[in-house]
Order: sequence, then structure tokens, then C-alpha cells
Amino acid sequence: MRKRITFLCVGLLSLILQDLSAQITPYKDKSYLQDYSVKYYLTDSTISLANVKTDRNGIVYIVSSKGILKPDAGKFQYPGTLKPDKSYKPLLDRHIKDISLYNNQLVYLDSVAVFSNAFAGSWLTNHGLPRASILCTGPDFTSVVSDGKNVKIFNGKKLFWEGNAGTETLLDIKYDAVRNRYLFLSNNSVQYLLPGEKELKTGFKSSDLTCFDIDKNQVFIGTKNGYQILDAVKFNVIKPLSAKLPVSALTQIHSIKGKLWFGSNLGAFMLREDGKFNYYFGERWLPSNQVVAISQGENGNILILTNKGLAEIHFDPMTLEKKALVYEKQVRERHIRYGFNSDIASIVKGDLSTAQTGQRDSDNLWTSMYLVSQLFRYKVTGSQEALQNCLESFEAMERLFDITGIQGFFARGFEHRGYHKFSNVPWDGGMTNGWVHAKDPEWDWRGTTSSDQTVGQMFTLTLMAELMDGPVKQRAIKRMDELMTNIIKNDWYLIDFDGKPTLWAKWNPAYVNGFGKNIGDRKLNSSNIIGFLQAAYHFTGKPIYKQKAYELMNKYGYLENLTRPMADIGQADSSAGDWAKMLSEGWNHSDDEMYFLAYWCLYPYAFDQNLKEKYRVAIRQHWELERPEKDGLWNLCYAMTGAKAFDLNETIWYLKEFPLDMIEWKTLNSHRKDIELIAPNFRGQTTKEVLPPDERPELKHNRNLFKLDAETNGNTELSAGDSFLLPYWMGRYLGVISAGQSR
Repeated sequence: MRKRITFLCVGLLSLILQDLSAQITPYKDKSYLQDYSVKYYLTDSTISLANVKTDRNGIVYIVSSKGILKPDAGKFQYPGTLKPDKSYKPLLDRHIKDISLYNNQLVYLDSVAVFSNAFAGSWLTNHGLPRASILCTGPDFTSVVSDGKNVKIFNGKKLFWEGNAGTETLLDIKYDAVRNRYLFLSNNSVQYLLPGEKELKTGFKSSDLTCFDIDKNQVFIGTKNGYQILDAVKFNVIKPLSAKLPVSALTQIHSIKGKLWFGSNLGAFMLREDGKFNYYFGERWLPSNQVVAISQGENGNILILTNKGLAEIHFDPMTLEKKALVYEKQVRERHIRYGFNSDIASIVKGDLSTAQTGQRDSDNLWTSMYLVSQLFRYKVTGSQEALQNCLESFEAMERLFDITGIQGFFARGFEHRGYHKFSNVPWDGGMTNGWVHAKDPEWDWRGTTSSDQTVGQMFTLTLMAELMDGPVKQRAIKRMDELMTNIIKNDWYLIDFDGKPTLWAKWNPAYVNGFGKNIGDRKLNSSNIIGFLQAAYHFTGKPIYKQKAYELMNKYGYLENLTRPMADIGQADSSAGDWAKMLSEGWNHSDDEMYFLAYWCLYPYAFDQNLKEKYRVAIRQHWELERPEKDGLWNLCYAMTGAKAFDLNETIWYLKEFPLDMIEWKTLNSHRKDIELIAPNFRGQTTKEVLPPDERPELKHNRNLFKLDAETNGNTELSAGDSFLLPYWMGRYLGVISAGQSR
């Protein structure tokens, strides 16, 4: 058994963590079922698909207009294709219309016969319905064949019964094993046939029926406007028609191992025990959203056949720790550039072989979040890999300072000379797009450094100074000192290469207090700069940082600004300036990220207990306002204050529901009938409850998690380094999530 390694905390954070661990029962990280998709695409768009089954050997067979197809060569995030099944040469000459299973062996239907390659090939029954398209198998080698009007039932090769559906056109046939009868679905009824009877009887009549299934004593009916459940004995309605579904017009309904699955022309979904749905939409899950068939696959997998290919939805036992290690690999394989943690925005239609890294506007910030995740991982587990990851990213963060040649000023990013565009088009308020030549002729760097970049640096430098020892600790303190000296020297601004303040990195009292009291930037910038000064004073011991912090708090009202209730923040009134109006058009979720990361500077290093209590109240009020988002990072940053109640269950939900596939696929939810929309509001909250991360378009912490739709389709892959790994390893570091449990 692996020996548990405990982390060694020093300074003020250790007291907070000891208090927290004494109050909270950690989540025991046991296995849960993690879903993800493996996709297989058609290579010929003229082929139509009809049905899919898996036999006892785990082989998947697909009925198509050009013969039986099989999935080939797919794995997670690397889709396979559907290829012709050439395993039985005689099968290539037959035009297969449908397939079924008998004792988990595959049975075929073509225009001539029902037959199987199992059972030594002895099952071959000529049915005499040249337009046959529906096959259902029953006990004792029984087969039911229909062309939509006529029905024939064979026992082996012997014709057992024949008749028709009257004026109805049959859509599907199911065998009711409990009552030893066959059920027949049409647009307007469910009919049945008992052994020994001569004609079909009507058990249920309605309209707009599209699909059905039976499971023991229940019949599930899908319609163009929802589904209902019937008692399988007398066809009484036991659940009335319900349209409160992600999509109400159903193409498929199937009961698989006690779970009810639905197909539509806008994706597939599964009914959960809590009455809500897992919604599988878009190419994160499916080759296309037009669902043709659903069936049970191997090892608990679900097969969803669409008009453009097959999705194999896996449900693998996984702990959060194991999931984190999957993401660790994702980051190292595709998202590290010069030590930076970077999103990829150059993918062609989700093909990861086309991925290229490049300088991104916020590499500094995303890297700081990844770096701290690895720092936490190292302190919790002692992993030398995590330590190396952390130090590599720290080196990149440090080089941002060195490459500018300006003491205490760090770049937004850098790149080899010749691999970016210089432009005189203003960007982010600067005179150009921010690129300048470094003194080293091999490199260029980008200015326009912002306040959120500064938050990223201080988040990193503070925690490296707190948790590391020796030269690394001293390097972090040195950079922190240089940065804060630069800001104070330049009258609370970051001055860019052009000698002018950058657009966002402004903490000057005239600028900050120039906003109305209800404008977010007044509270945010005050909160951030006081946190920075407190951390700088704690680690350097230089009196100027404490002096300047009190000057800002007392003389210029920054304490009042930062403790103002978050609920008071809103839109600017008509008398405000254009800049204030622009900044307050709606809630800025990047501001939330800046607040919560900088709380790690603000709260632990308060100058006294009176200030710490005021900060705690302000942080709690902010967190209360953010609770509907169920963001794991916000919850855990609040937990850092020693809070007893910080929505641990919602945090675990967030981590479990996070998608393994982080390509930004097209996502639509606004059409859903199972979500409760609310009136438009300042915060941009669209629904009463936030959707799970794997069903919504936004995964980054600084975006609106209530956004429902996005048209971006397969062009970018987000790194899990900032979005998942930071909250997960933070939870481990805070002691509120256990290591993965073997049982």
C-alpha cells in the first residue's frame, strides 16, 4: 500500500488549513462512472445507416444502405471510421435490411431470408416478403418479419402465423418475454399478438407515436411530443405524456440496464435517477445529432448510431485522482509551450494532429493557475514530476520579467522573432498590437500587460514564496518585490514599452475612485492591490508596502471599496462616463477570477485580525453571489478562509461532470424543454440551475457558465491545467478531497 505523504505548510496558511481540516469531513474519492465518447465517422456521405447491434463477442455490426459496416481504429479523441464488413464473403452479395440478436448471436434480414452465421449457419428461413425491413427474434428460433404492412412469424423455417396491421404502417416490433407475445408499433397504436391467436389486437391508441421499448412490466412510448409509460399487462397509462425533455420529438427510446435512453434529431439523452437528464449533443459526444438507433454495447457501453456515424459512450470506473492524471497527460502532450500552459486555437475540425501551440493573450494567467496546481500536487503527493512541471512553468513566468529589460515589468508573452505579426493596429488600448523586439535578436515580446496578468503573477509568486524553500523561494520574493516596487514607483500603474500605462493595469486612486461606487472595477482593483501589498510586506518585510496599503485603505477609501457588498455592484447610471458604462454593461466573469485568485494574497496576510474578519465577510458575500455557478474553484478559494460550509458536494459534482474531451465543440441548449429559463439579468444567468460542465459550452472559470449555446466547432482545445487541475489539487491541498481510494 502506498504510504500517505503529508504536506508541510509554513506560515499563516498552515494555521488556516489546520483549522479547516479539523472542521470538514473530506470527500472520500471512490470510483464513479466517468462518461466519454469514442466516435466513428462515415467516409461516404451517400451511405444511410439504419441499425446497430453488438454480438456475444463484442463485435459491433451496423446496417447501412451499402451493406454491413464495422467500426475501425477509433479511440478517445482520435475518431475511427466505419468500414465494410468483409469477414463473410457470401454476406457481401446480400442486401441487409435489418439485424437482431438471438442468444446474443447476430441474425440478419434481407429481401429473401432470415439467416445467421452462428448456429453452424443452420438458421436460414425464406420469408417471402421482398420488401421486408423489420426483424424481431423470439424464443426457440422464432423470427418476426414485416414490410410495414404484412407480418410473418416463423418458428425456425416453419411459418407459424401471418397477417397484417390493417390500416396501420408498422414502425417497430418487440418481443414481450414476460407475457410471451409480440408488440407492434405504428404511428397511432400499439398492437399485440398472443400465441394461438389469429389477429393483432390493439392495446393502446394515440397519435404521433415514433418509437417504443418494453422492459418487464413497462412499455415506453416515444412520440413527436415527449414520452409516456404504459403498464405492459393492460396498457394502462402509468406515466402521462411528458414533454419536459431536452428534446420532445423523439426518434428512439430504449431501456438499457434500468436506464431510459432517448434519441432525437438534436442529440441523445439519458434519464437519471434524480429525474434529470444527461444530454449528449454535438461532436463532443456524437458524429452528428440525428440519432438513428441506440443499443447496448460491450462492458456497459452505449452505442448511439447517427446519420453520420457511430458514437460509443463509455462509462468507466474512475476516481477524481485518476481523472486528474488523465488531464495531466493532456496538458503535457499538447499544451506546454516554453513552459507556459496554453490553450490551442488552431485545430482543424477537432483533429488533434493539426494542433499547434502559439502565444495566447492570457498565457501568463493560465500558466499561473497550472503552476500552482502542480505546486499543490507536489506538496500533497511529493511527486517529483509535479515539482519539475512547477519549476519549468516558474522559469517561463520569470522570463516574462527578464525579456522586457524593464525592471519589475513583465511581458504578456514572447515568441521567436519572425513568428508573429507586428501591427500598428491598436490592441488593448496600446499604440500597436503590443509586440516589440527584445534586445536578444532571436526574440520578440508582447506588452499590453493587464491587471489579470498581474493577478496571475502575484498568485504564483505568493504561493511559491509560501510553500517553497531555499533559492526558489527567494527568487519568488525577489520578483514580487520588483513588481510591487515598479507599481508604486509609477504611481500605481504598469508602464508599457511606450512609456504609457497599459489599458487595465491601473490601481491609481484617481482612476479607481473615478468609478461610481457600484462599478465593479472600483471594488476589484482595490481588493487586488491591497492583497498584493500585504503579501509583499509579509515576504519582504519592507515597511513601505504596509505603509502604502494603509494609505490606500484609509486616505483613499480602498478598504471601503473592497468591503462593499458584492450585491451592490451593478450597471452605471445615466450620469456616468462612457468607460464606466462600458465596464458595467454586464457581469464580468474575468473579474471573479481575479478576485478569487487574489484572495490568496488578501486573506491569509491581513495585517491584523480585524482586517481579516472584514475580508472574510467580503469574500463570503462574493461567494454567496457566485454559488449558483457551482464553480469548484470559487468554492475552494472560499474554503481557504476556513469556511465550514463551502458547497463541497457541488465542488465534487463540478469535478465529476467535467468533460474529458475539452475540444470546444458546437453546443446548443436553448431549445431544451427540461431546463427552466429565467428573465434576462445583469449577471447573465440564463437558467435557474447551471448545466453540468460536459453539457455547456463554457469551461473556463472566467466565462459565463450559464451560457447555453456556442457555434465554435472543433477549432480549439482548452487546457485542463487551469480549469480542472487547479481546483482538484487545491481541494487535495486543503484536505477536503482524499486521495483516490482503491475501494
